[in-house]
Amino acid sequence: MIFALGGLRRKILTPDARQASLQVRGFPARNPHAAACLEKPGATFIEGFGVGAERATAAETAALLYEIESDRRGFAFEGAAMAMAIRDALPIGSRRHVADFITAADEHLYMIYVGVGWALARLPRPLHRAALTGATDPVLIWLALDGYGFHQAYFHTDRYVKQQYVDPNPPVVSVLHPNYVPHAIDQGIGRAMWFVAGADPVAACTMIDAFPADRRPDLFAGLGLAATYAGGATPDELATLREQASAYREEIGQGATFAAEARARAHIVQPNTETAVRVFTGRPVDDASRIAIETRPAEPTIDGLAGYEVWRQRIRQQCLTDEPPDPTASAATETTAKAES
Repeated sequence: MIFALGGLRRKILTPDARQASLQVRGFPARNPHAAACLEKPGATFIEGFGVGAERATAAETAALLYEIESDRRGFAFEGAAMAMAIRDALPIGSRRHVADFITAADEHLYMIYVGVGWALARLPRPLHRAALTGATDPVLIWLALDGYGFHQAYFHTDRYVKQQYVDPNPPVVSVLHPNYVPHAIDQGIGRAMWFVAGADPVAACTMIDAFPADRRPDLFAGLGLAATYAGGATPDELATLREQASAYREEIGQGATFAAEARARAHIVQPNTETAVRVFTGRPVDDASRIAIETRPAEPTIDGLAGYEVWRQRIRQQCLTDEPPDPTASAATETTAKAES
């Protein structure tokens, strides 16, 4: 009976895998490598969602997801977290799915919070509070709005990207700092733009440059994160992005630093991660990850600002004040791939 119920949940809740196709989304597939890098996250996200919807416990879900090859694994945990949050929101059953999932897969903590944000985009507003039950970190909670923003730009591209729509009634993830909400959402929209642009740096920059100037820093931060975490661009193309958006190099560096820490925490550092982090920050992944860890605050509010934004500011300041290694230096002496088998 348990397995039958799990299968029914998976069938009812899991999105159609075709929704991850660039052709279905209307995003450009400018070359096979970029297309593969951009379609793999979506397909793996849906795969992870299906596991999270079906399996009886968070621990069982995590154990199965750890069997997925390392370069795809983070996206699977993100998808499963969405399923866990939806299950927490349902009027029947446990509301400890997300909390237990974090315990079982703490090294994917950031992706789990982003996945919870996807659930907010699909659930009726009265169910949001229940969906957020397990997302208790007062700093990382803003990642849920990043996930929400990504979802909206990915699935409602005309409205959120082309029309530059600002949601007048966004999800409430914290009673603190309501003015920060659109900034967190824009960071997710910026991540989605890497996919919308088909991993084309020039196209992505052109789209962001069309937005009001006060929105661009958050959008470029998200773009830098996606370009680093998802990949899809050559070193020369990454350098083009760095130069094309030179006025926002600190924001792109901050996004790349977040990606470095997400990859390093999960012990899944790909060669493209090393390359992008070096291009955008001049540092190896280990150094960028260290900065992210050392600057992360524990308080939800610091000097009147959201602790999450203070974290981002601290990373940007490190990018400016520290003397980074030469970004053109050979990475031959570094470990270029720490991915698990």
